[in-house]
Amino acid sequence: MAKSLEVEHPKKAFGWAAKDTSGHLSPFQFSRRATGEKDVTFKILYCGICHSDLHMAKNEWGMSTYPLVPGHEIVGVVTEVGSKVQKFRVGDKVGVGCMVGACHSCDSCANELENYCPDMILTYGAKYFDGTITQGGYSDIMVADEHYVVRIPDNLPLDSGAPLLCAGITVYSPLRYYGLDKPGMHVGVVGLGGLGHVAVKFAKAMGVKVTVISTSVNKKKEALEHLGADSFLVSKDQDEMQAAQGTMDGIIDTVSAMHPLLPLIGLLKLQGKLVMVGAPEKPLELPVFPLLMGRKLVGGSCFGSMKETQEMIDFAAKHNITADIEVIPIDYVNTAMERLAKADVRYRFVIDIANTLKSSS
Repeated sequence: MAKSLEVEHPKKAFGWAAKDTSGHLSPFQFSRRATGEKDVTFKILYCGICHSDLHMAKNEWGMSTYPLVPGHEIVGVVTEVGSKVQKFRVGDKVGVGCMVGACHSCDSCANELENYCPDMILTYGAKYFDGTITQGGYSDIMVADEHYVVRIPDNLPLDSGAPLLCAGITVYSPLRYYGLDKPGMHVGVVGLGGLGHVAVKFAKAMGVKVTVISTSVNKKKEALEHLGADSFLVSKDQDEMQAAQGTMDGIIDTVSAMHPLLPLIGLLKLQGKLVMVGAPEKPLELPVFPLLMGRKLVGGSCFGSMKETQEMIDFAAKHNITADIEVIPIDYVNTAMERLAKADVRYRFVIDIANTLKSSS
């Protein structure tokens, strides 16, 4: 006989959830599973707000299940570990990113690329092995299999380190995989938002020359003086774009809005690589002729594996890389979502869960 949910999920939890496609978030009582033998339970201290949280809260990708507790840039402190947990102890600083499960039997999993597993389980809004729907980090506690938990080094601040679990790994992984991490290379970063600003930081730490490509000339000073980019291109300025033709080894495109690819392909050197990490809602037009004439490549990348994510966090700690954040209380979250929709954030909202999420029960 199947156990009831109360037996399977005895841990009382509290968070903020979207209840319908309005995306409006409000207080929500729910439950987490008991700490299994390979599980890590931790008290959530901070959770970043990713643009995908906004899409999911409003069901803009047509895959949301309500009630939905968003959040996959989650950091905190371990409060309990299962009997077979080997990597973590009570008191450790840890994080959970975009996924909490995979099949562990397919080719992707066998190659330590769980993020490409066909049965990969997202941190929230997905069906877990026990049939329940996963809930994210806009909440007070988290229970996760130790395989999907990363160790946060002591010198990495938890608040500004949290967004690295999605934004950070989403740009770090393609820089490494596509070989755009070699000192002296020239890499373009399209879009200076949550992903773009950390892409600049990681690329610079790898010894790469970085050019920021943006529609907004207003971001030039920020890119050059604050983030340390080497140069700045206004993508609408045809003279600037023409002058930079054929100068880049690769480009990381973080933009999720509709935009033309032809000018970006033109910036690439022979055999250059344009890597898409933003996800526009409609298909983009891909001109093939300039790919043929320059043996150029257009690729994609989806966050990163657990091995890559731990590697990225350790690299960030070594090079003092954090996200630029605005810390907010939980009751500001709906306003933050409205501002995020208008790109009015520099560059990532992070919810102070520990100090502002209070259960009324």
